[in-house]
Amino acid sequence: MSVNPLGTGDPLRLGPYRLLGVLGEGGMGKVYLGRDSGGGTAAVKVLRPELAHDRHLAQRFVREAEMARAVTSKGVARVLGARTEGGRPWIAAEFLTGPTLDEAVRTYGPMDEPTVRALGHFLSRTLNDIHAAGLVHRDLKPGNIVLTSSGPRVIDFGIARPEHGLTLTTTGQIPVTPGYGAPEQVLGQRVGPPSDVFSLGALLAYAASGRRAFDATHVAAVQYEVVHGTPDLSQVPPALQQLIGPCLAKDPALRPVPTQITTAFAPPKGADRAWRKGPLAEDIARRETGVKQLTAGPSPDTVVQGAAPTRRRFLALAGAGAGVLAVGGGAGVWLLTRDGKTNPTADVPPATTAPVAPYISVIDTKPGTTPKPLWGPLDVAARNGRPPLPAGDVLIVHAKAGGLLALAVTDGRERWRTSEVRADAGFVSVADRLVVGADDKGVAHAFVAATGKPVWQTDTSADYLLCADATHVYLVTKDNELRALNAWTLETAWSRPMESPASGAPATAAVGVGRIVVLGRDGQAISVDTKTGETDWKFRGYSTAGAAPAVDGGTVYLPGPVLTARELRTGEIEWTEDAKSTGLTSTSDGWGTPTAKDGLVFVADGIHAYRYTTMPGVLFPVSDWYEVLDGLGSATSAPAVEGATVWLPAPDDSDVRVVHKKTRNVLFTAKMKLEGPYQLASAAHRVFIARGGRVAAMPVFGQ
Repeated sequence: MSVNPLGTGDPLRLGPYRLLGVLGEGGMGKVYLGRDSGGGTAAVKVLRPELAHDRHLAQRFVREAEMARAVTSKGVARVLGARTEGGRPWIAAEFLTGPTLDEAVRTYGPMDEPTVRALGHFLSRTLNDIHAAGLVHRDLKPGNIVLTSSGPRVIDFGIARPEHGLTLTTTGQIPVTPGYGAPEQVLGQRVGPPSDVFSLGALLAYAASGRRAFDATHVAAVQYEVVHGTPDLSQVPPALQQLIGPCLAKDPALRPVPTQITTAFAPPKGADRAWRKGPLAEDIARRETGVKQLTAGPSPDTVVQGAAPTRRRFLALAGAGAGVLAVGGGAGVWLLTRDGKTNPTADVPPATTAPVAPYISVIDTKPGTTPKPLWGPLDVAARNGRPPLPAGDVLIVHAKAGGLLALAVTDGRERWRTSEVRADAGFVSVADRLVVGADDKGVAHAFVAATGKPVWQTDTSADYLLCADATHVYLVTKDNELRALNAWTLETAWSRPMESPASGAPATAAVGVGRIVVLGRDGQAISVDTKTGETDWKFRGYSTAGAAPAVDGGTVYLPGPVLTARELRTGEIEWTEDAKSTGLTSTSDGWGTPTAKDGLVFVADGIHAYRYTTMPGVLFPVSDWYEVLDGLGSATSAPAVEGATVWLPAPDDSDVRVVHKKTRNVLFTAKMKLEGPYQLASAAHRVFIARGGRVAAMPVFGQ
């Protein structure tokens, strides 16, 4: 095992961890093997002293830590703790013992077909979890897969949201590993989940053959092959060629999604024996023994555990030899606040992932037949209340009594309820772990999403809640101020005046990477830096009827008389599209709330619903299809997109038309008794419909 001894200038302790040796180092920092007072081990990353005083680098270090906890998957590792103040910012993550995939293939040769199937099966499930959290790994490669006794684990996140994610690269560096980054990454184009699928295909080709699918004598030539060449799969077994080949398609739209890969790579029984029996398993066992010997002995002195909160994102540095630093979801814990009091969020459990519902088959379903609900309709919600909110394995609804009601997404059974908050003030989910609402006095309350256990309450003078990201809740106060509340430390990050008046329809908002875009009651859209609360840009002329913006990657879509796609960071226009129905009815305000997902935009305009895509450098949207809807009016709910289906509420709220996402073929219509607008939400292959106090879960067709 290769753990180097501590050298001159290395700290002896970081927070609760006594440092035992150096696992690895890079341009940004070092990674140490640490041991806490209970004998537990961790890989502790610390920013280099000469860089720790650079405010921008320290902020990027913090943001990497904040995002990692978005992923709750067994395929990645837990973030254990952090301190992001002071002269030596550090982050501790679960220590993994085992060789990387690159080391294993170089040492033991290419893997056989069953093992590659098991590898592809496990890694695609992990990718699905990463993407479900709204993130993209961006640097999946053999060196970032650790083979442990319990299976493969993904490490070294350069994770970002689909576009403009923060990474710890510097100007001039290649942001991906040559031969594994997708063509769109090489070309500097929009990066989304399909980019990780390409990298997975290249990784599996290497595991199966011992050689890269794209290779050449120098980096530029390798990148040229990625963009223009044909992958070399000649040494890959024929059966695996048929599975890996589609992952390496040049066009991201032609690559399979992770769930399809999981199914296609379903391994035969016992295929995971490579990390349970045989030379590789013996290697893993030797490394585990070495770690135990290194960390054996008296416990380190008891120390006060470090204060600043563990957050969600963490870019790991791979350690050398047996120990490898890895990151990911799980319960990050910190025991004390800065004032020495116990932090109420220390025991908040990881997010509980919703079990994925099986797709229904188009082939086995009679055309035009509405499928039976998975559960419901249940008469449990407030009439014309707030839309339902999926949060992990529960659906949060505006209860009849005015509080919150949590229903199991699988069967609709009540999981918990609370009357401590007024649901009409809004409620939000923080990383699917917390549900936050506010009461009549403006006090914000947080509950564990899965169980409803109260976590904290704090006076924020909240009038209504707008939205939340992984760490902060964004709300409007009774004094008409926009405020950012850190859900893990209860600190107010910033507070600033709203620029829209306090009367009229409530403001709406959407949050992306580093920016929250608020659409005010007066039709003014304003982009605010989520760290500082400072204005980045603002423009007028958008919806005054309560339609909300939508963020997808680095683009925000603003509804109203003109649908406008703007670059999230700069506010520059990507394209505009005039509404067609303005003036047709007295209630028409132009475009309603759009739904933006994976580069596609679904939006209704009074009597039509459209699917748009964006072409770089083209100042108008590409209209892939449109659907003429029944009735006149202005539907208030955004379309729901799940699986191969798009759910389009009729403008007059008579029904919901369900069409195929790609072909626009009408699949069926869904109706619910009672009156009022339809409200839609979707998650885990389910679409949730609410109307007039009833709530139901519907199945969807597959991709």
